[in-house]
Amino acid sequence: MTQKKKGVIGILTGGGDVPGLNPAIRAVTIRALREGYQVIGIRRGWGGLLDLIRDKSADNSNNYMLLTEEIVNRTGRTGGTFLHTSRTKPSSIKREDVPDHLTDKFKGDKNDLTSEILKNLDFLGIDFLIPIGGDDTLSYAVRMFREGVKVVAIPKTMDNDVPGTDYCIGFSTCVTRTISLANSLRTIAGSHERLLVLEVFGRYAGFTAMLPTMAGAANRCVIPEFRFNIDRLAELLVYDRNNNPSRYAIVLVSEGAMFEGGEMILQDHAMDAYGHAKLGGVGDLVSYQLKDATAKYNRGKAIEVVNQKLGYMVRGGDPDAIDSIVPMAFGNLALDLLVKGIHGRLVVLKNGRYDNVPLDVITSTKKMVDVKEFYNTERYRPTYESFEMKPLFIMTSEL
Repeated sequence: MTQKKKGVIGILTGGGDVPGLNPAIRAVTIRALREGYQVIGIRRGWGGLLDLIRDKSADNSNNYMLLTEEIVNRTGRTGGTFLHTSRTKPSSIKREDVPDHLTDKFKGDKNDLTSEILKNLDFLGIDFLIPIGGDDTLSYAVRMFREGVKVVAIPKTMDNDVPGTDYCIGFSTCVTRTISLANSLRTIAGSHERLLVLEVFGRYAGFTAMLPTMAGAANRCVIPEFRFNIDRLAELLVYDRNNNPSRYAIVLVSEGAMFEGGEMILQDHAMDAYGHAKLGGVGDLVSYQLKDATAKYNRGKAIEVVNQKLGYMVRGGDPDAIDSIVPMAFGNLALDLLVKGIHGRLVVLKNGRYDNVPLDVITSTKKMVDVKEFYNTERYRPTYESFEMKPLFIMTSEL
């Protein structure tokens, strides 16, 4: 498929898109080409490898492309991923999602197509693999490494919840967008003297709600790591509103936040390709219950609520400065390792310095907000103390 030089590197992006992916692809490609490697961009994450037809006469242009400096320079400053992405997990493919040319071979309700992925990597002549993704995408990268593939991974997720690293590509832009959007919407809340509920990303970890709140974008935040009491939240927000000359207050609600005594709010039992239940809008439910609960703390008069799910607005557009610089460094770190013949590693930022850790850290632990150290459970907001020697984003370092 390709004429080898030092070797062929395959690169893919999986899971949700974030600003910073294209700069990472650019960094890997330019450094690799200058080191004497060829680079194949795999389209649609693991899905591009899964759908490949191992026939030289087949049209696989929707599955991969040969990357050049011209291609990556044209896209490297933009958001999203020009290689496209999917949430495909080849070790657990539903019967209806098995590629047509493999349906005779894989007939189970759930199918492990890893054997096909390995054959397709060989067909493309790929010697090294650099997957960029969150813990779901990279957990399959761990599987690939255990199957003998030479893998170096790059962490990406705006939730910033990949274990082993203080920073994941996309997080800074997410925080930046959240602060900006909260500041835009506060004029509406203030004009009408209302409460403003903003639902943000964060299925299991509350970093995307905590950091903007710490930066002053909101008065309070509720996070997945601590179940909240709606009456207590109402009491705090009424206090914030009534003590604000502009007569409004803001709360950031992580999509995975849970009511006291409840569970995550799900979306009609729908599941994504990784087996996660799709979340169904906790911000809507908080807004609905909050309005009624405020009357108890506002002399019997309920306070109206403005409700907005920020969603894709925080993951669209160009990367900010950090999500332009960190992907560049991560891409070069990955090449440093490959050039030295080191594999099975995750490139990371730890305590303000670039490093790498064993790849299996992704599947051996979880990364969440340390509630005891960073979250005030009485006041539903971050703890503002003991910042000395903390990393750039304060609460993202694991003990």
